[in-house]
Amino acid sequence: MKKIKNIIQYIFIANIFFNLSPLLNAQDRHKPKPPETPNQKQYSIEQATSERAQLHTIAFNGLAFLTGSFGADCFFPPGKVADYFGFQYMRDIDKNEMGHNTDFLTRIANNFIHILNDNQLDQLKELANKQAPVYDEFANQRMILIKAFCNELEGQIPSGKKELSKENVIKFCAKIYELDAELSYNRALVVGHIINSFSELQKKDIAKLNFDNSSTWSDLPETIDKKSMTHRAHVCVMTYASELFSWYAGSVKADVYFCPERHGTYFGGFYLKDFPAMGNHNYKISTKLTGDKGNDFLNILSNEQGDCLKQIVQTQEPLLKEIIQLRTDISNELRKAMKNEIPDKEKIFSLIKRYGEIDGELSYNYAICFTKISKTLTSEQKKKLIELRDLKVLPKGVYLFSDPIDIPENINTGFLYR
Repeated sequence: MKKIKNIIQYIFIANIFFNLSPLLNAQDRHKPKPPETPNQKQYSIEQATSERAQLHTIAFNGLAFLTGSFGADCFFPPGKVADYFGFQYMRDIDKNEMGHNTDFLTRIANNFIHILNDNQLDQLKELANKQAPVYDEFANQRMILIKAFCNELEGQIPSGKKELSKENVIKFCAKIYELDAELSYNRALVVGHIINSFSELQKKDIAKLNFDNSSTWSDLPETIDKKSMTHRAHVCVMTYASELFSWYAGSVKADVYFCPERHGTYFGGFYLKDFPAMGNHNYKISTKLTGDKGNDFLNILSNEQGDCLKQIVQTQEPLLKEIIQLRTDISNELRKAMKNEIPDKEKIFSLIKRYGEIDGELSYNYAICFTKISKTLTSEQKKKLIELRDLKVLPKGVYLFSDPIDIPENINTGFLYR
């Protein structure tokens, strides 16, 4: 009888536990499942900053720069600005292998917009209208830096100047990144406020969307009226919505992560890689293109020409380590907004300004090396590089991000020289 009594008590207690456990774990069940380990091995911050990945990426940019044009160099995905919200990591580790498909961002954005209520969506639209001009200013400012690098390549030094100044390039790049800081900080405030307003039902709906598996995302139509806002504002809203999910469902690790081509983006690599995908629905951009063409570029160069790139990779290692620490500090500070706290604005701006200084130093070094290589290319090497490029289309004008525009008149680069 005593044994039976103990069994009954055990069953009674077990029932209580199992009935309560869903309530105790409700918050966890409402969060999307974190990515599993296997997919994280392929893409990591260690892989992105490895000597091989960096060498091939810089070489790919060299190929794009030496065979491209000023207009092509200006091409730049808007998502690379204010990129501390985990989207690139989510893209790269997608088990469904759709991360580099042209429909990837649109799909998750539409899923998330479907979950948001009218008030939450209006907050994103209001933010987009305010930040659209800042995005355009960012693109216009980087165009000045690109023009200076192109002038360096073509030997067109402004009258009365001696050479491109590394110090001035670093200072100007830091100034450009102040716009990045403004975009990042204000977006974190708005998005953090939206996250804190999620209802339990919204959390349940979000939990159905896996961070690392886009096959769990429905194929939903876009519901935003594009006519009600400018093109740039519409792009902003779609970006915010997609990164709202990646930030909420991700982690600091995801926020800190960057792809190898994240820095030194002023040399046309994104045009060479992404232009064929422009306007193509369901187009998959090759993840091997950068590495393969970068390696082929190196094989065309002489040992002496290639040594220039290899030296850069070795000397930039401490700068990449500093970038990782900066991104960690930035991400931790921005994530306070998800906890109903106010991130330290002064700290964010200071960290991102330093980030810009490093990007400026890296970019200057790339530009000088590419120019040095260009001056020593043989006719046969130039022919092989054009064949390797395998993209004859060059823009007549320039790009404001991925939007073609006429070349602005009187781009002043004189202050970047000494």
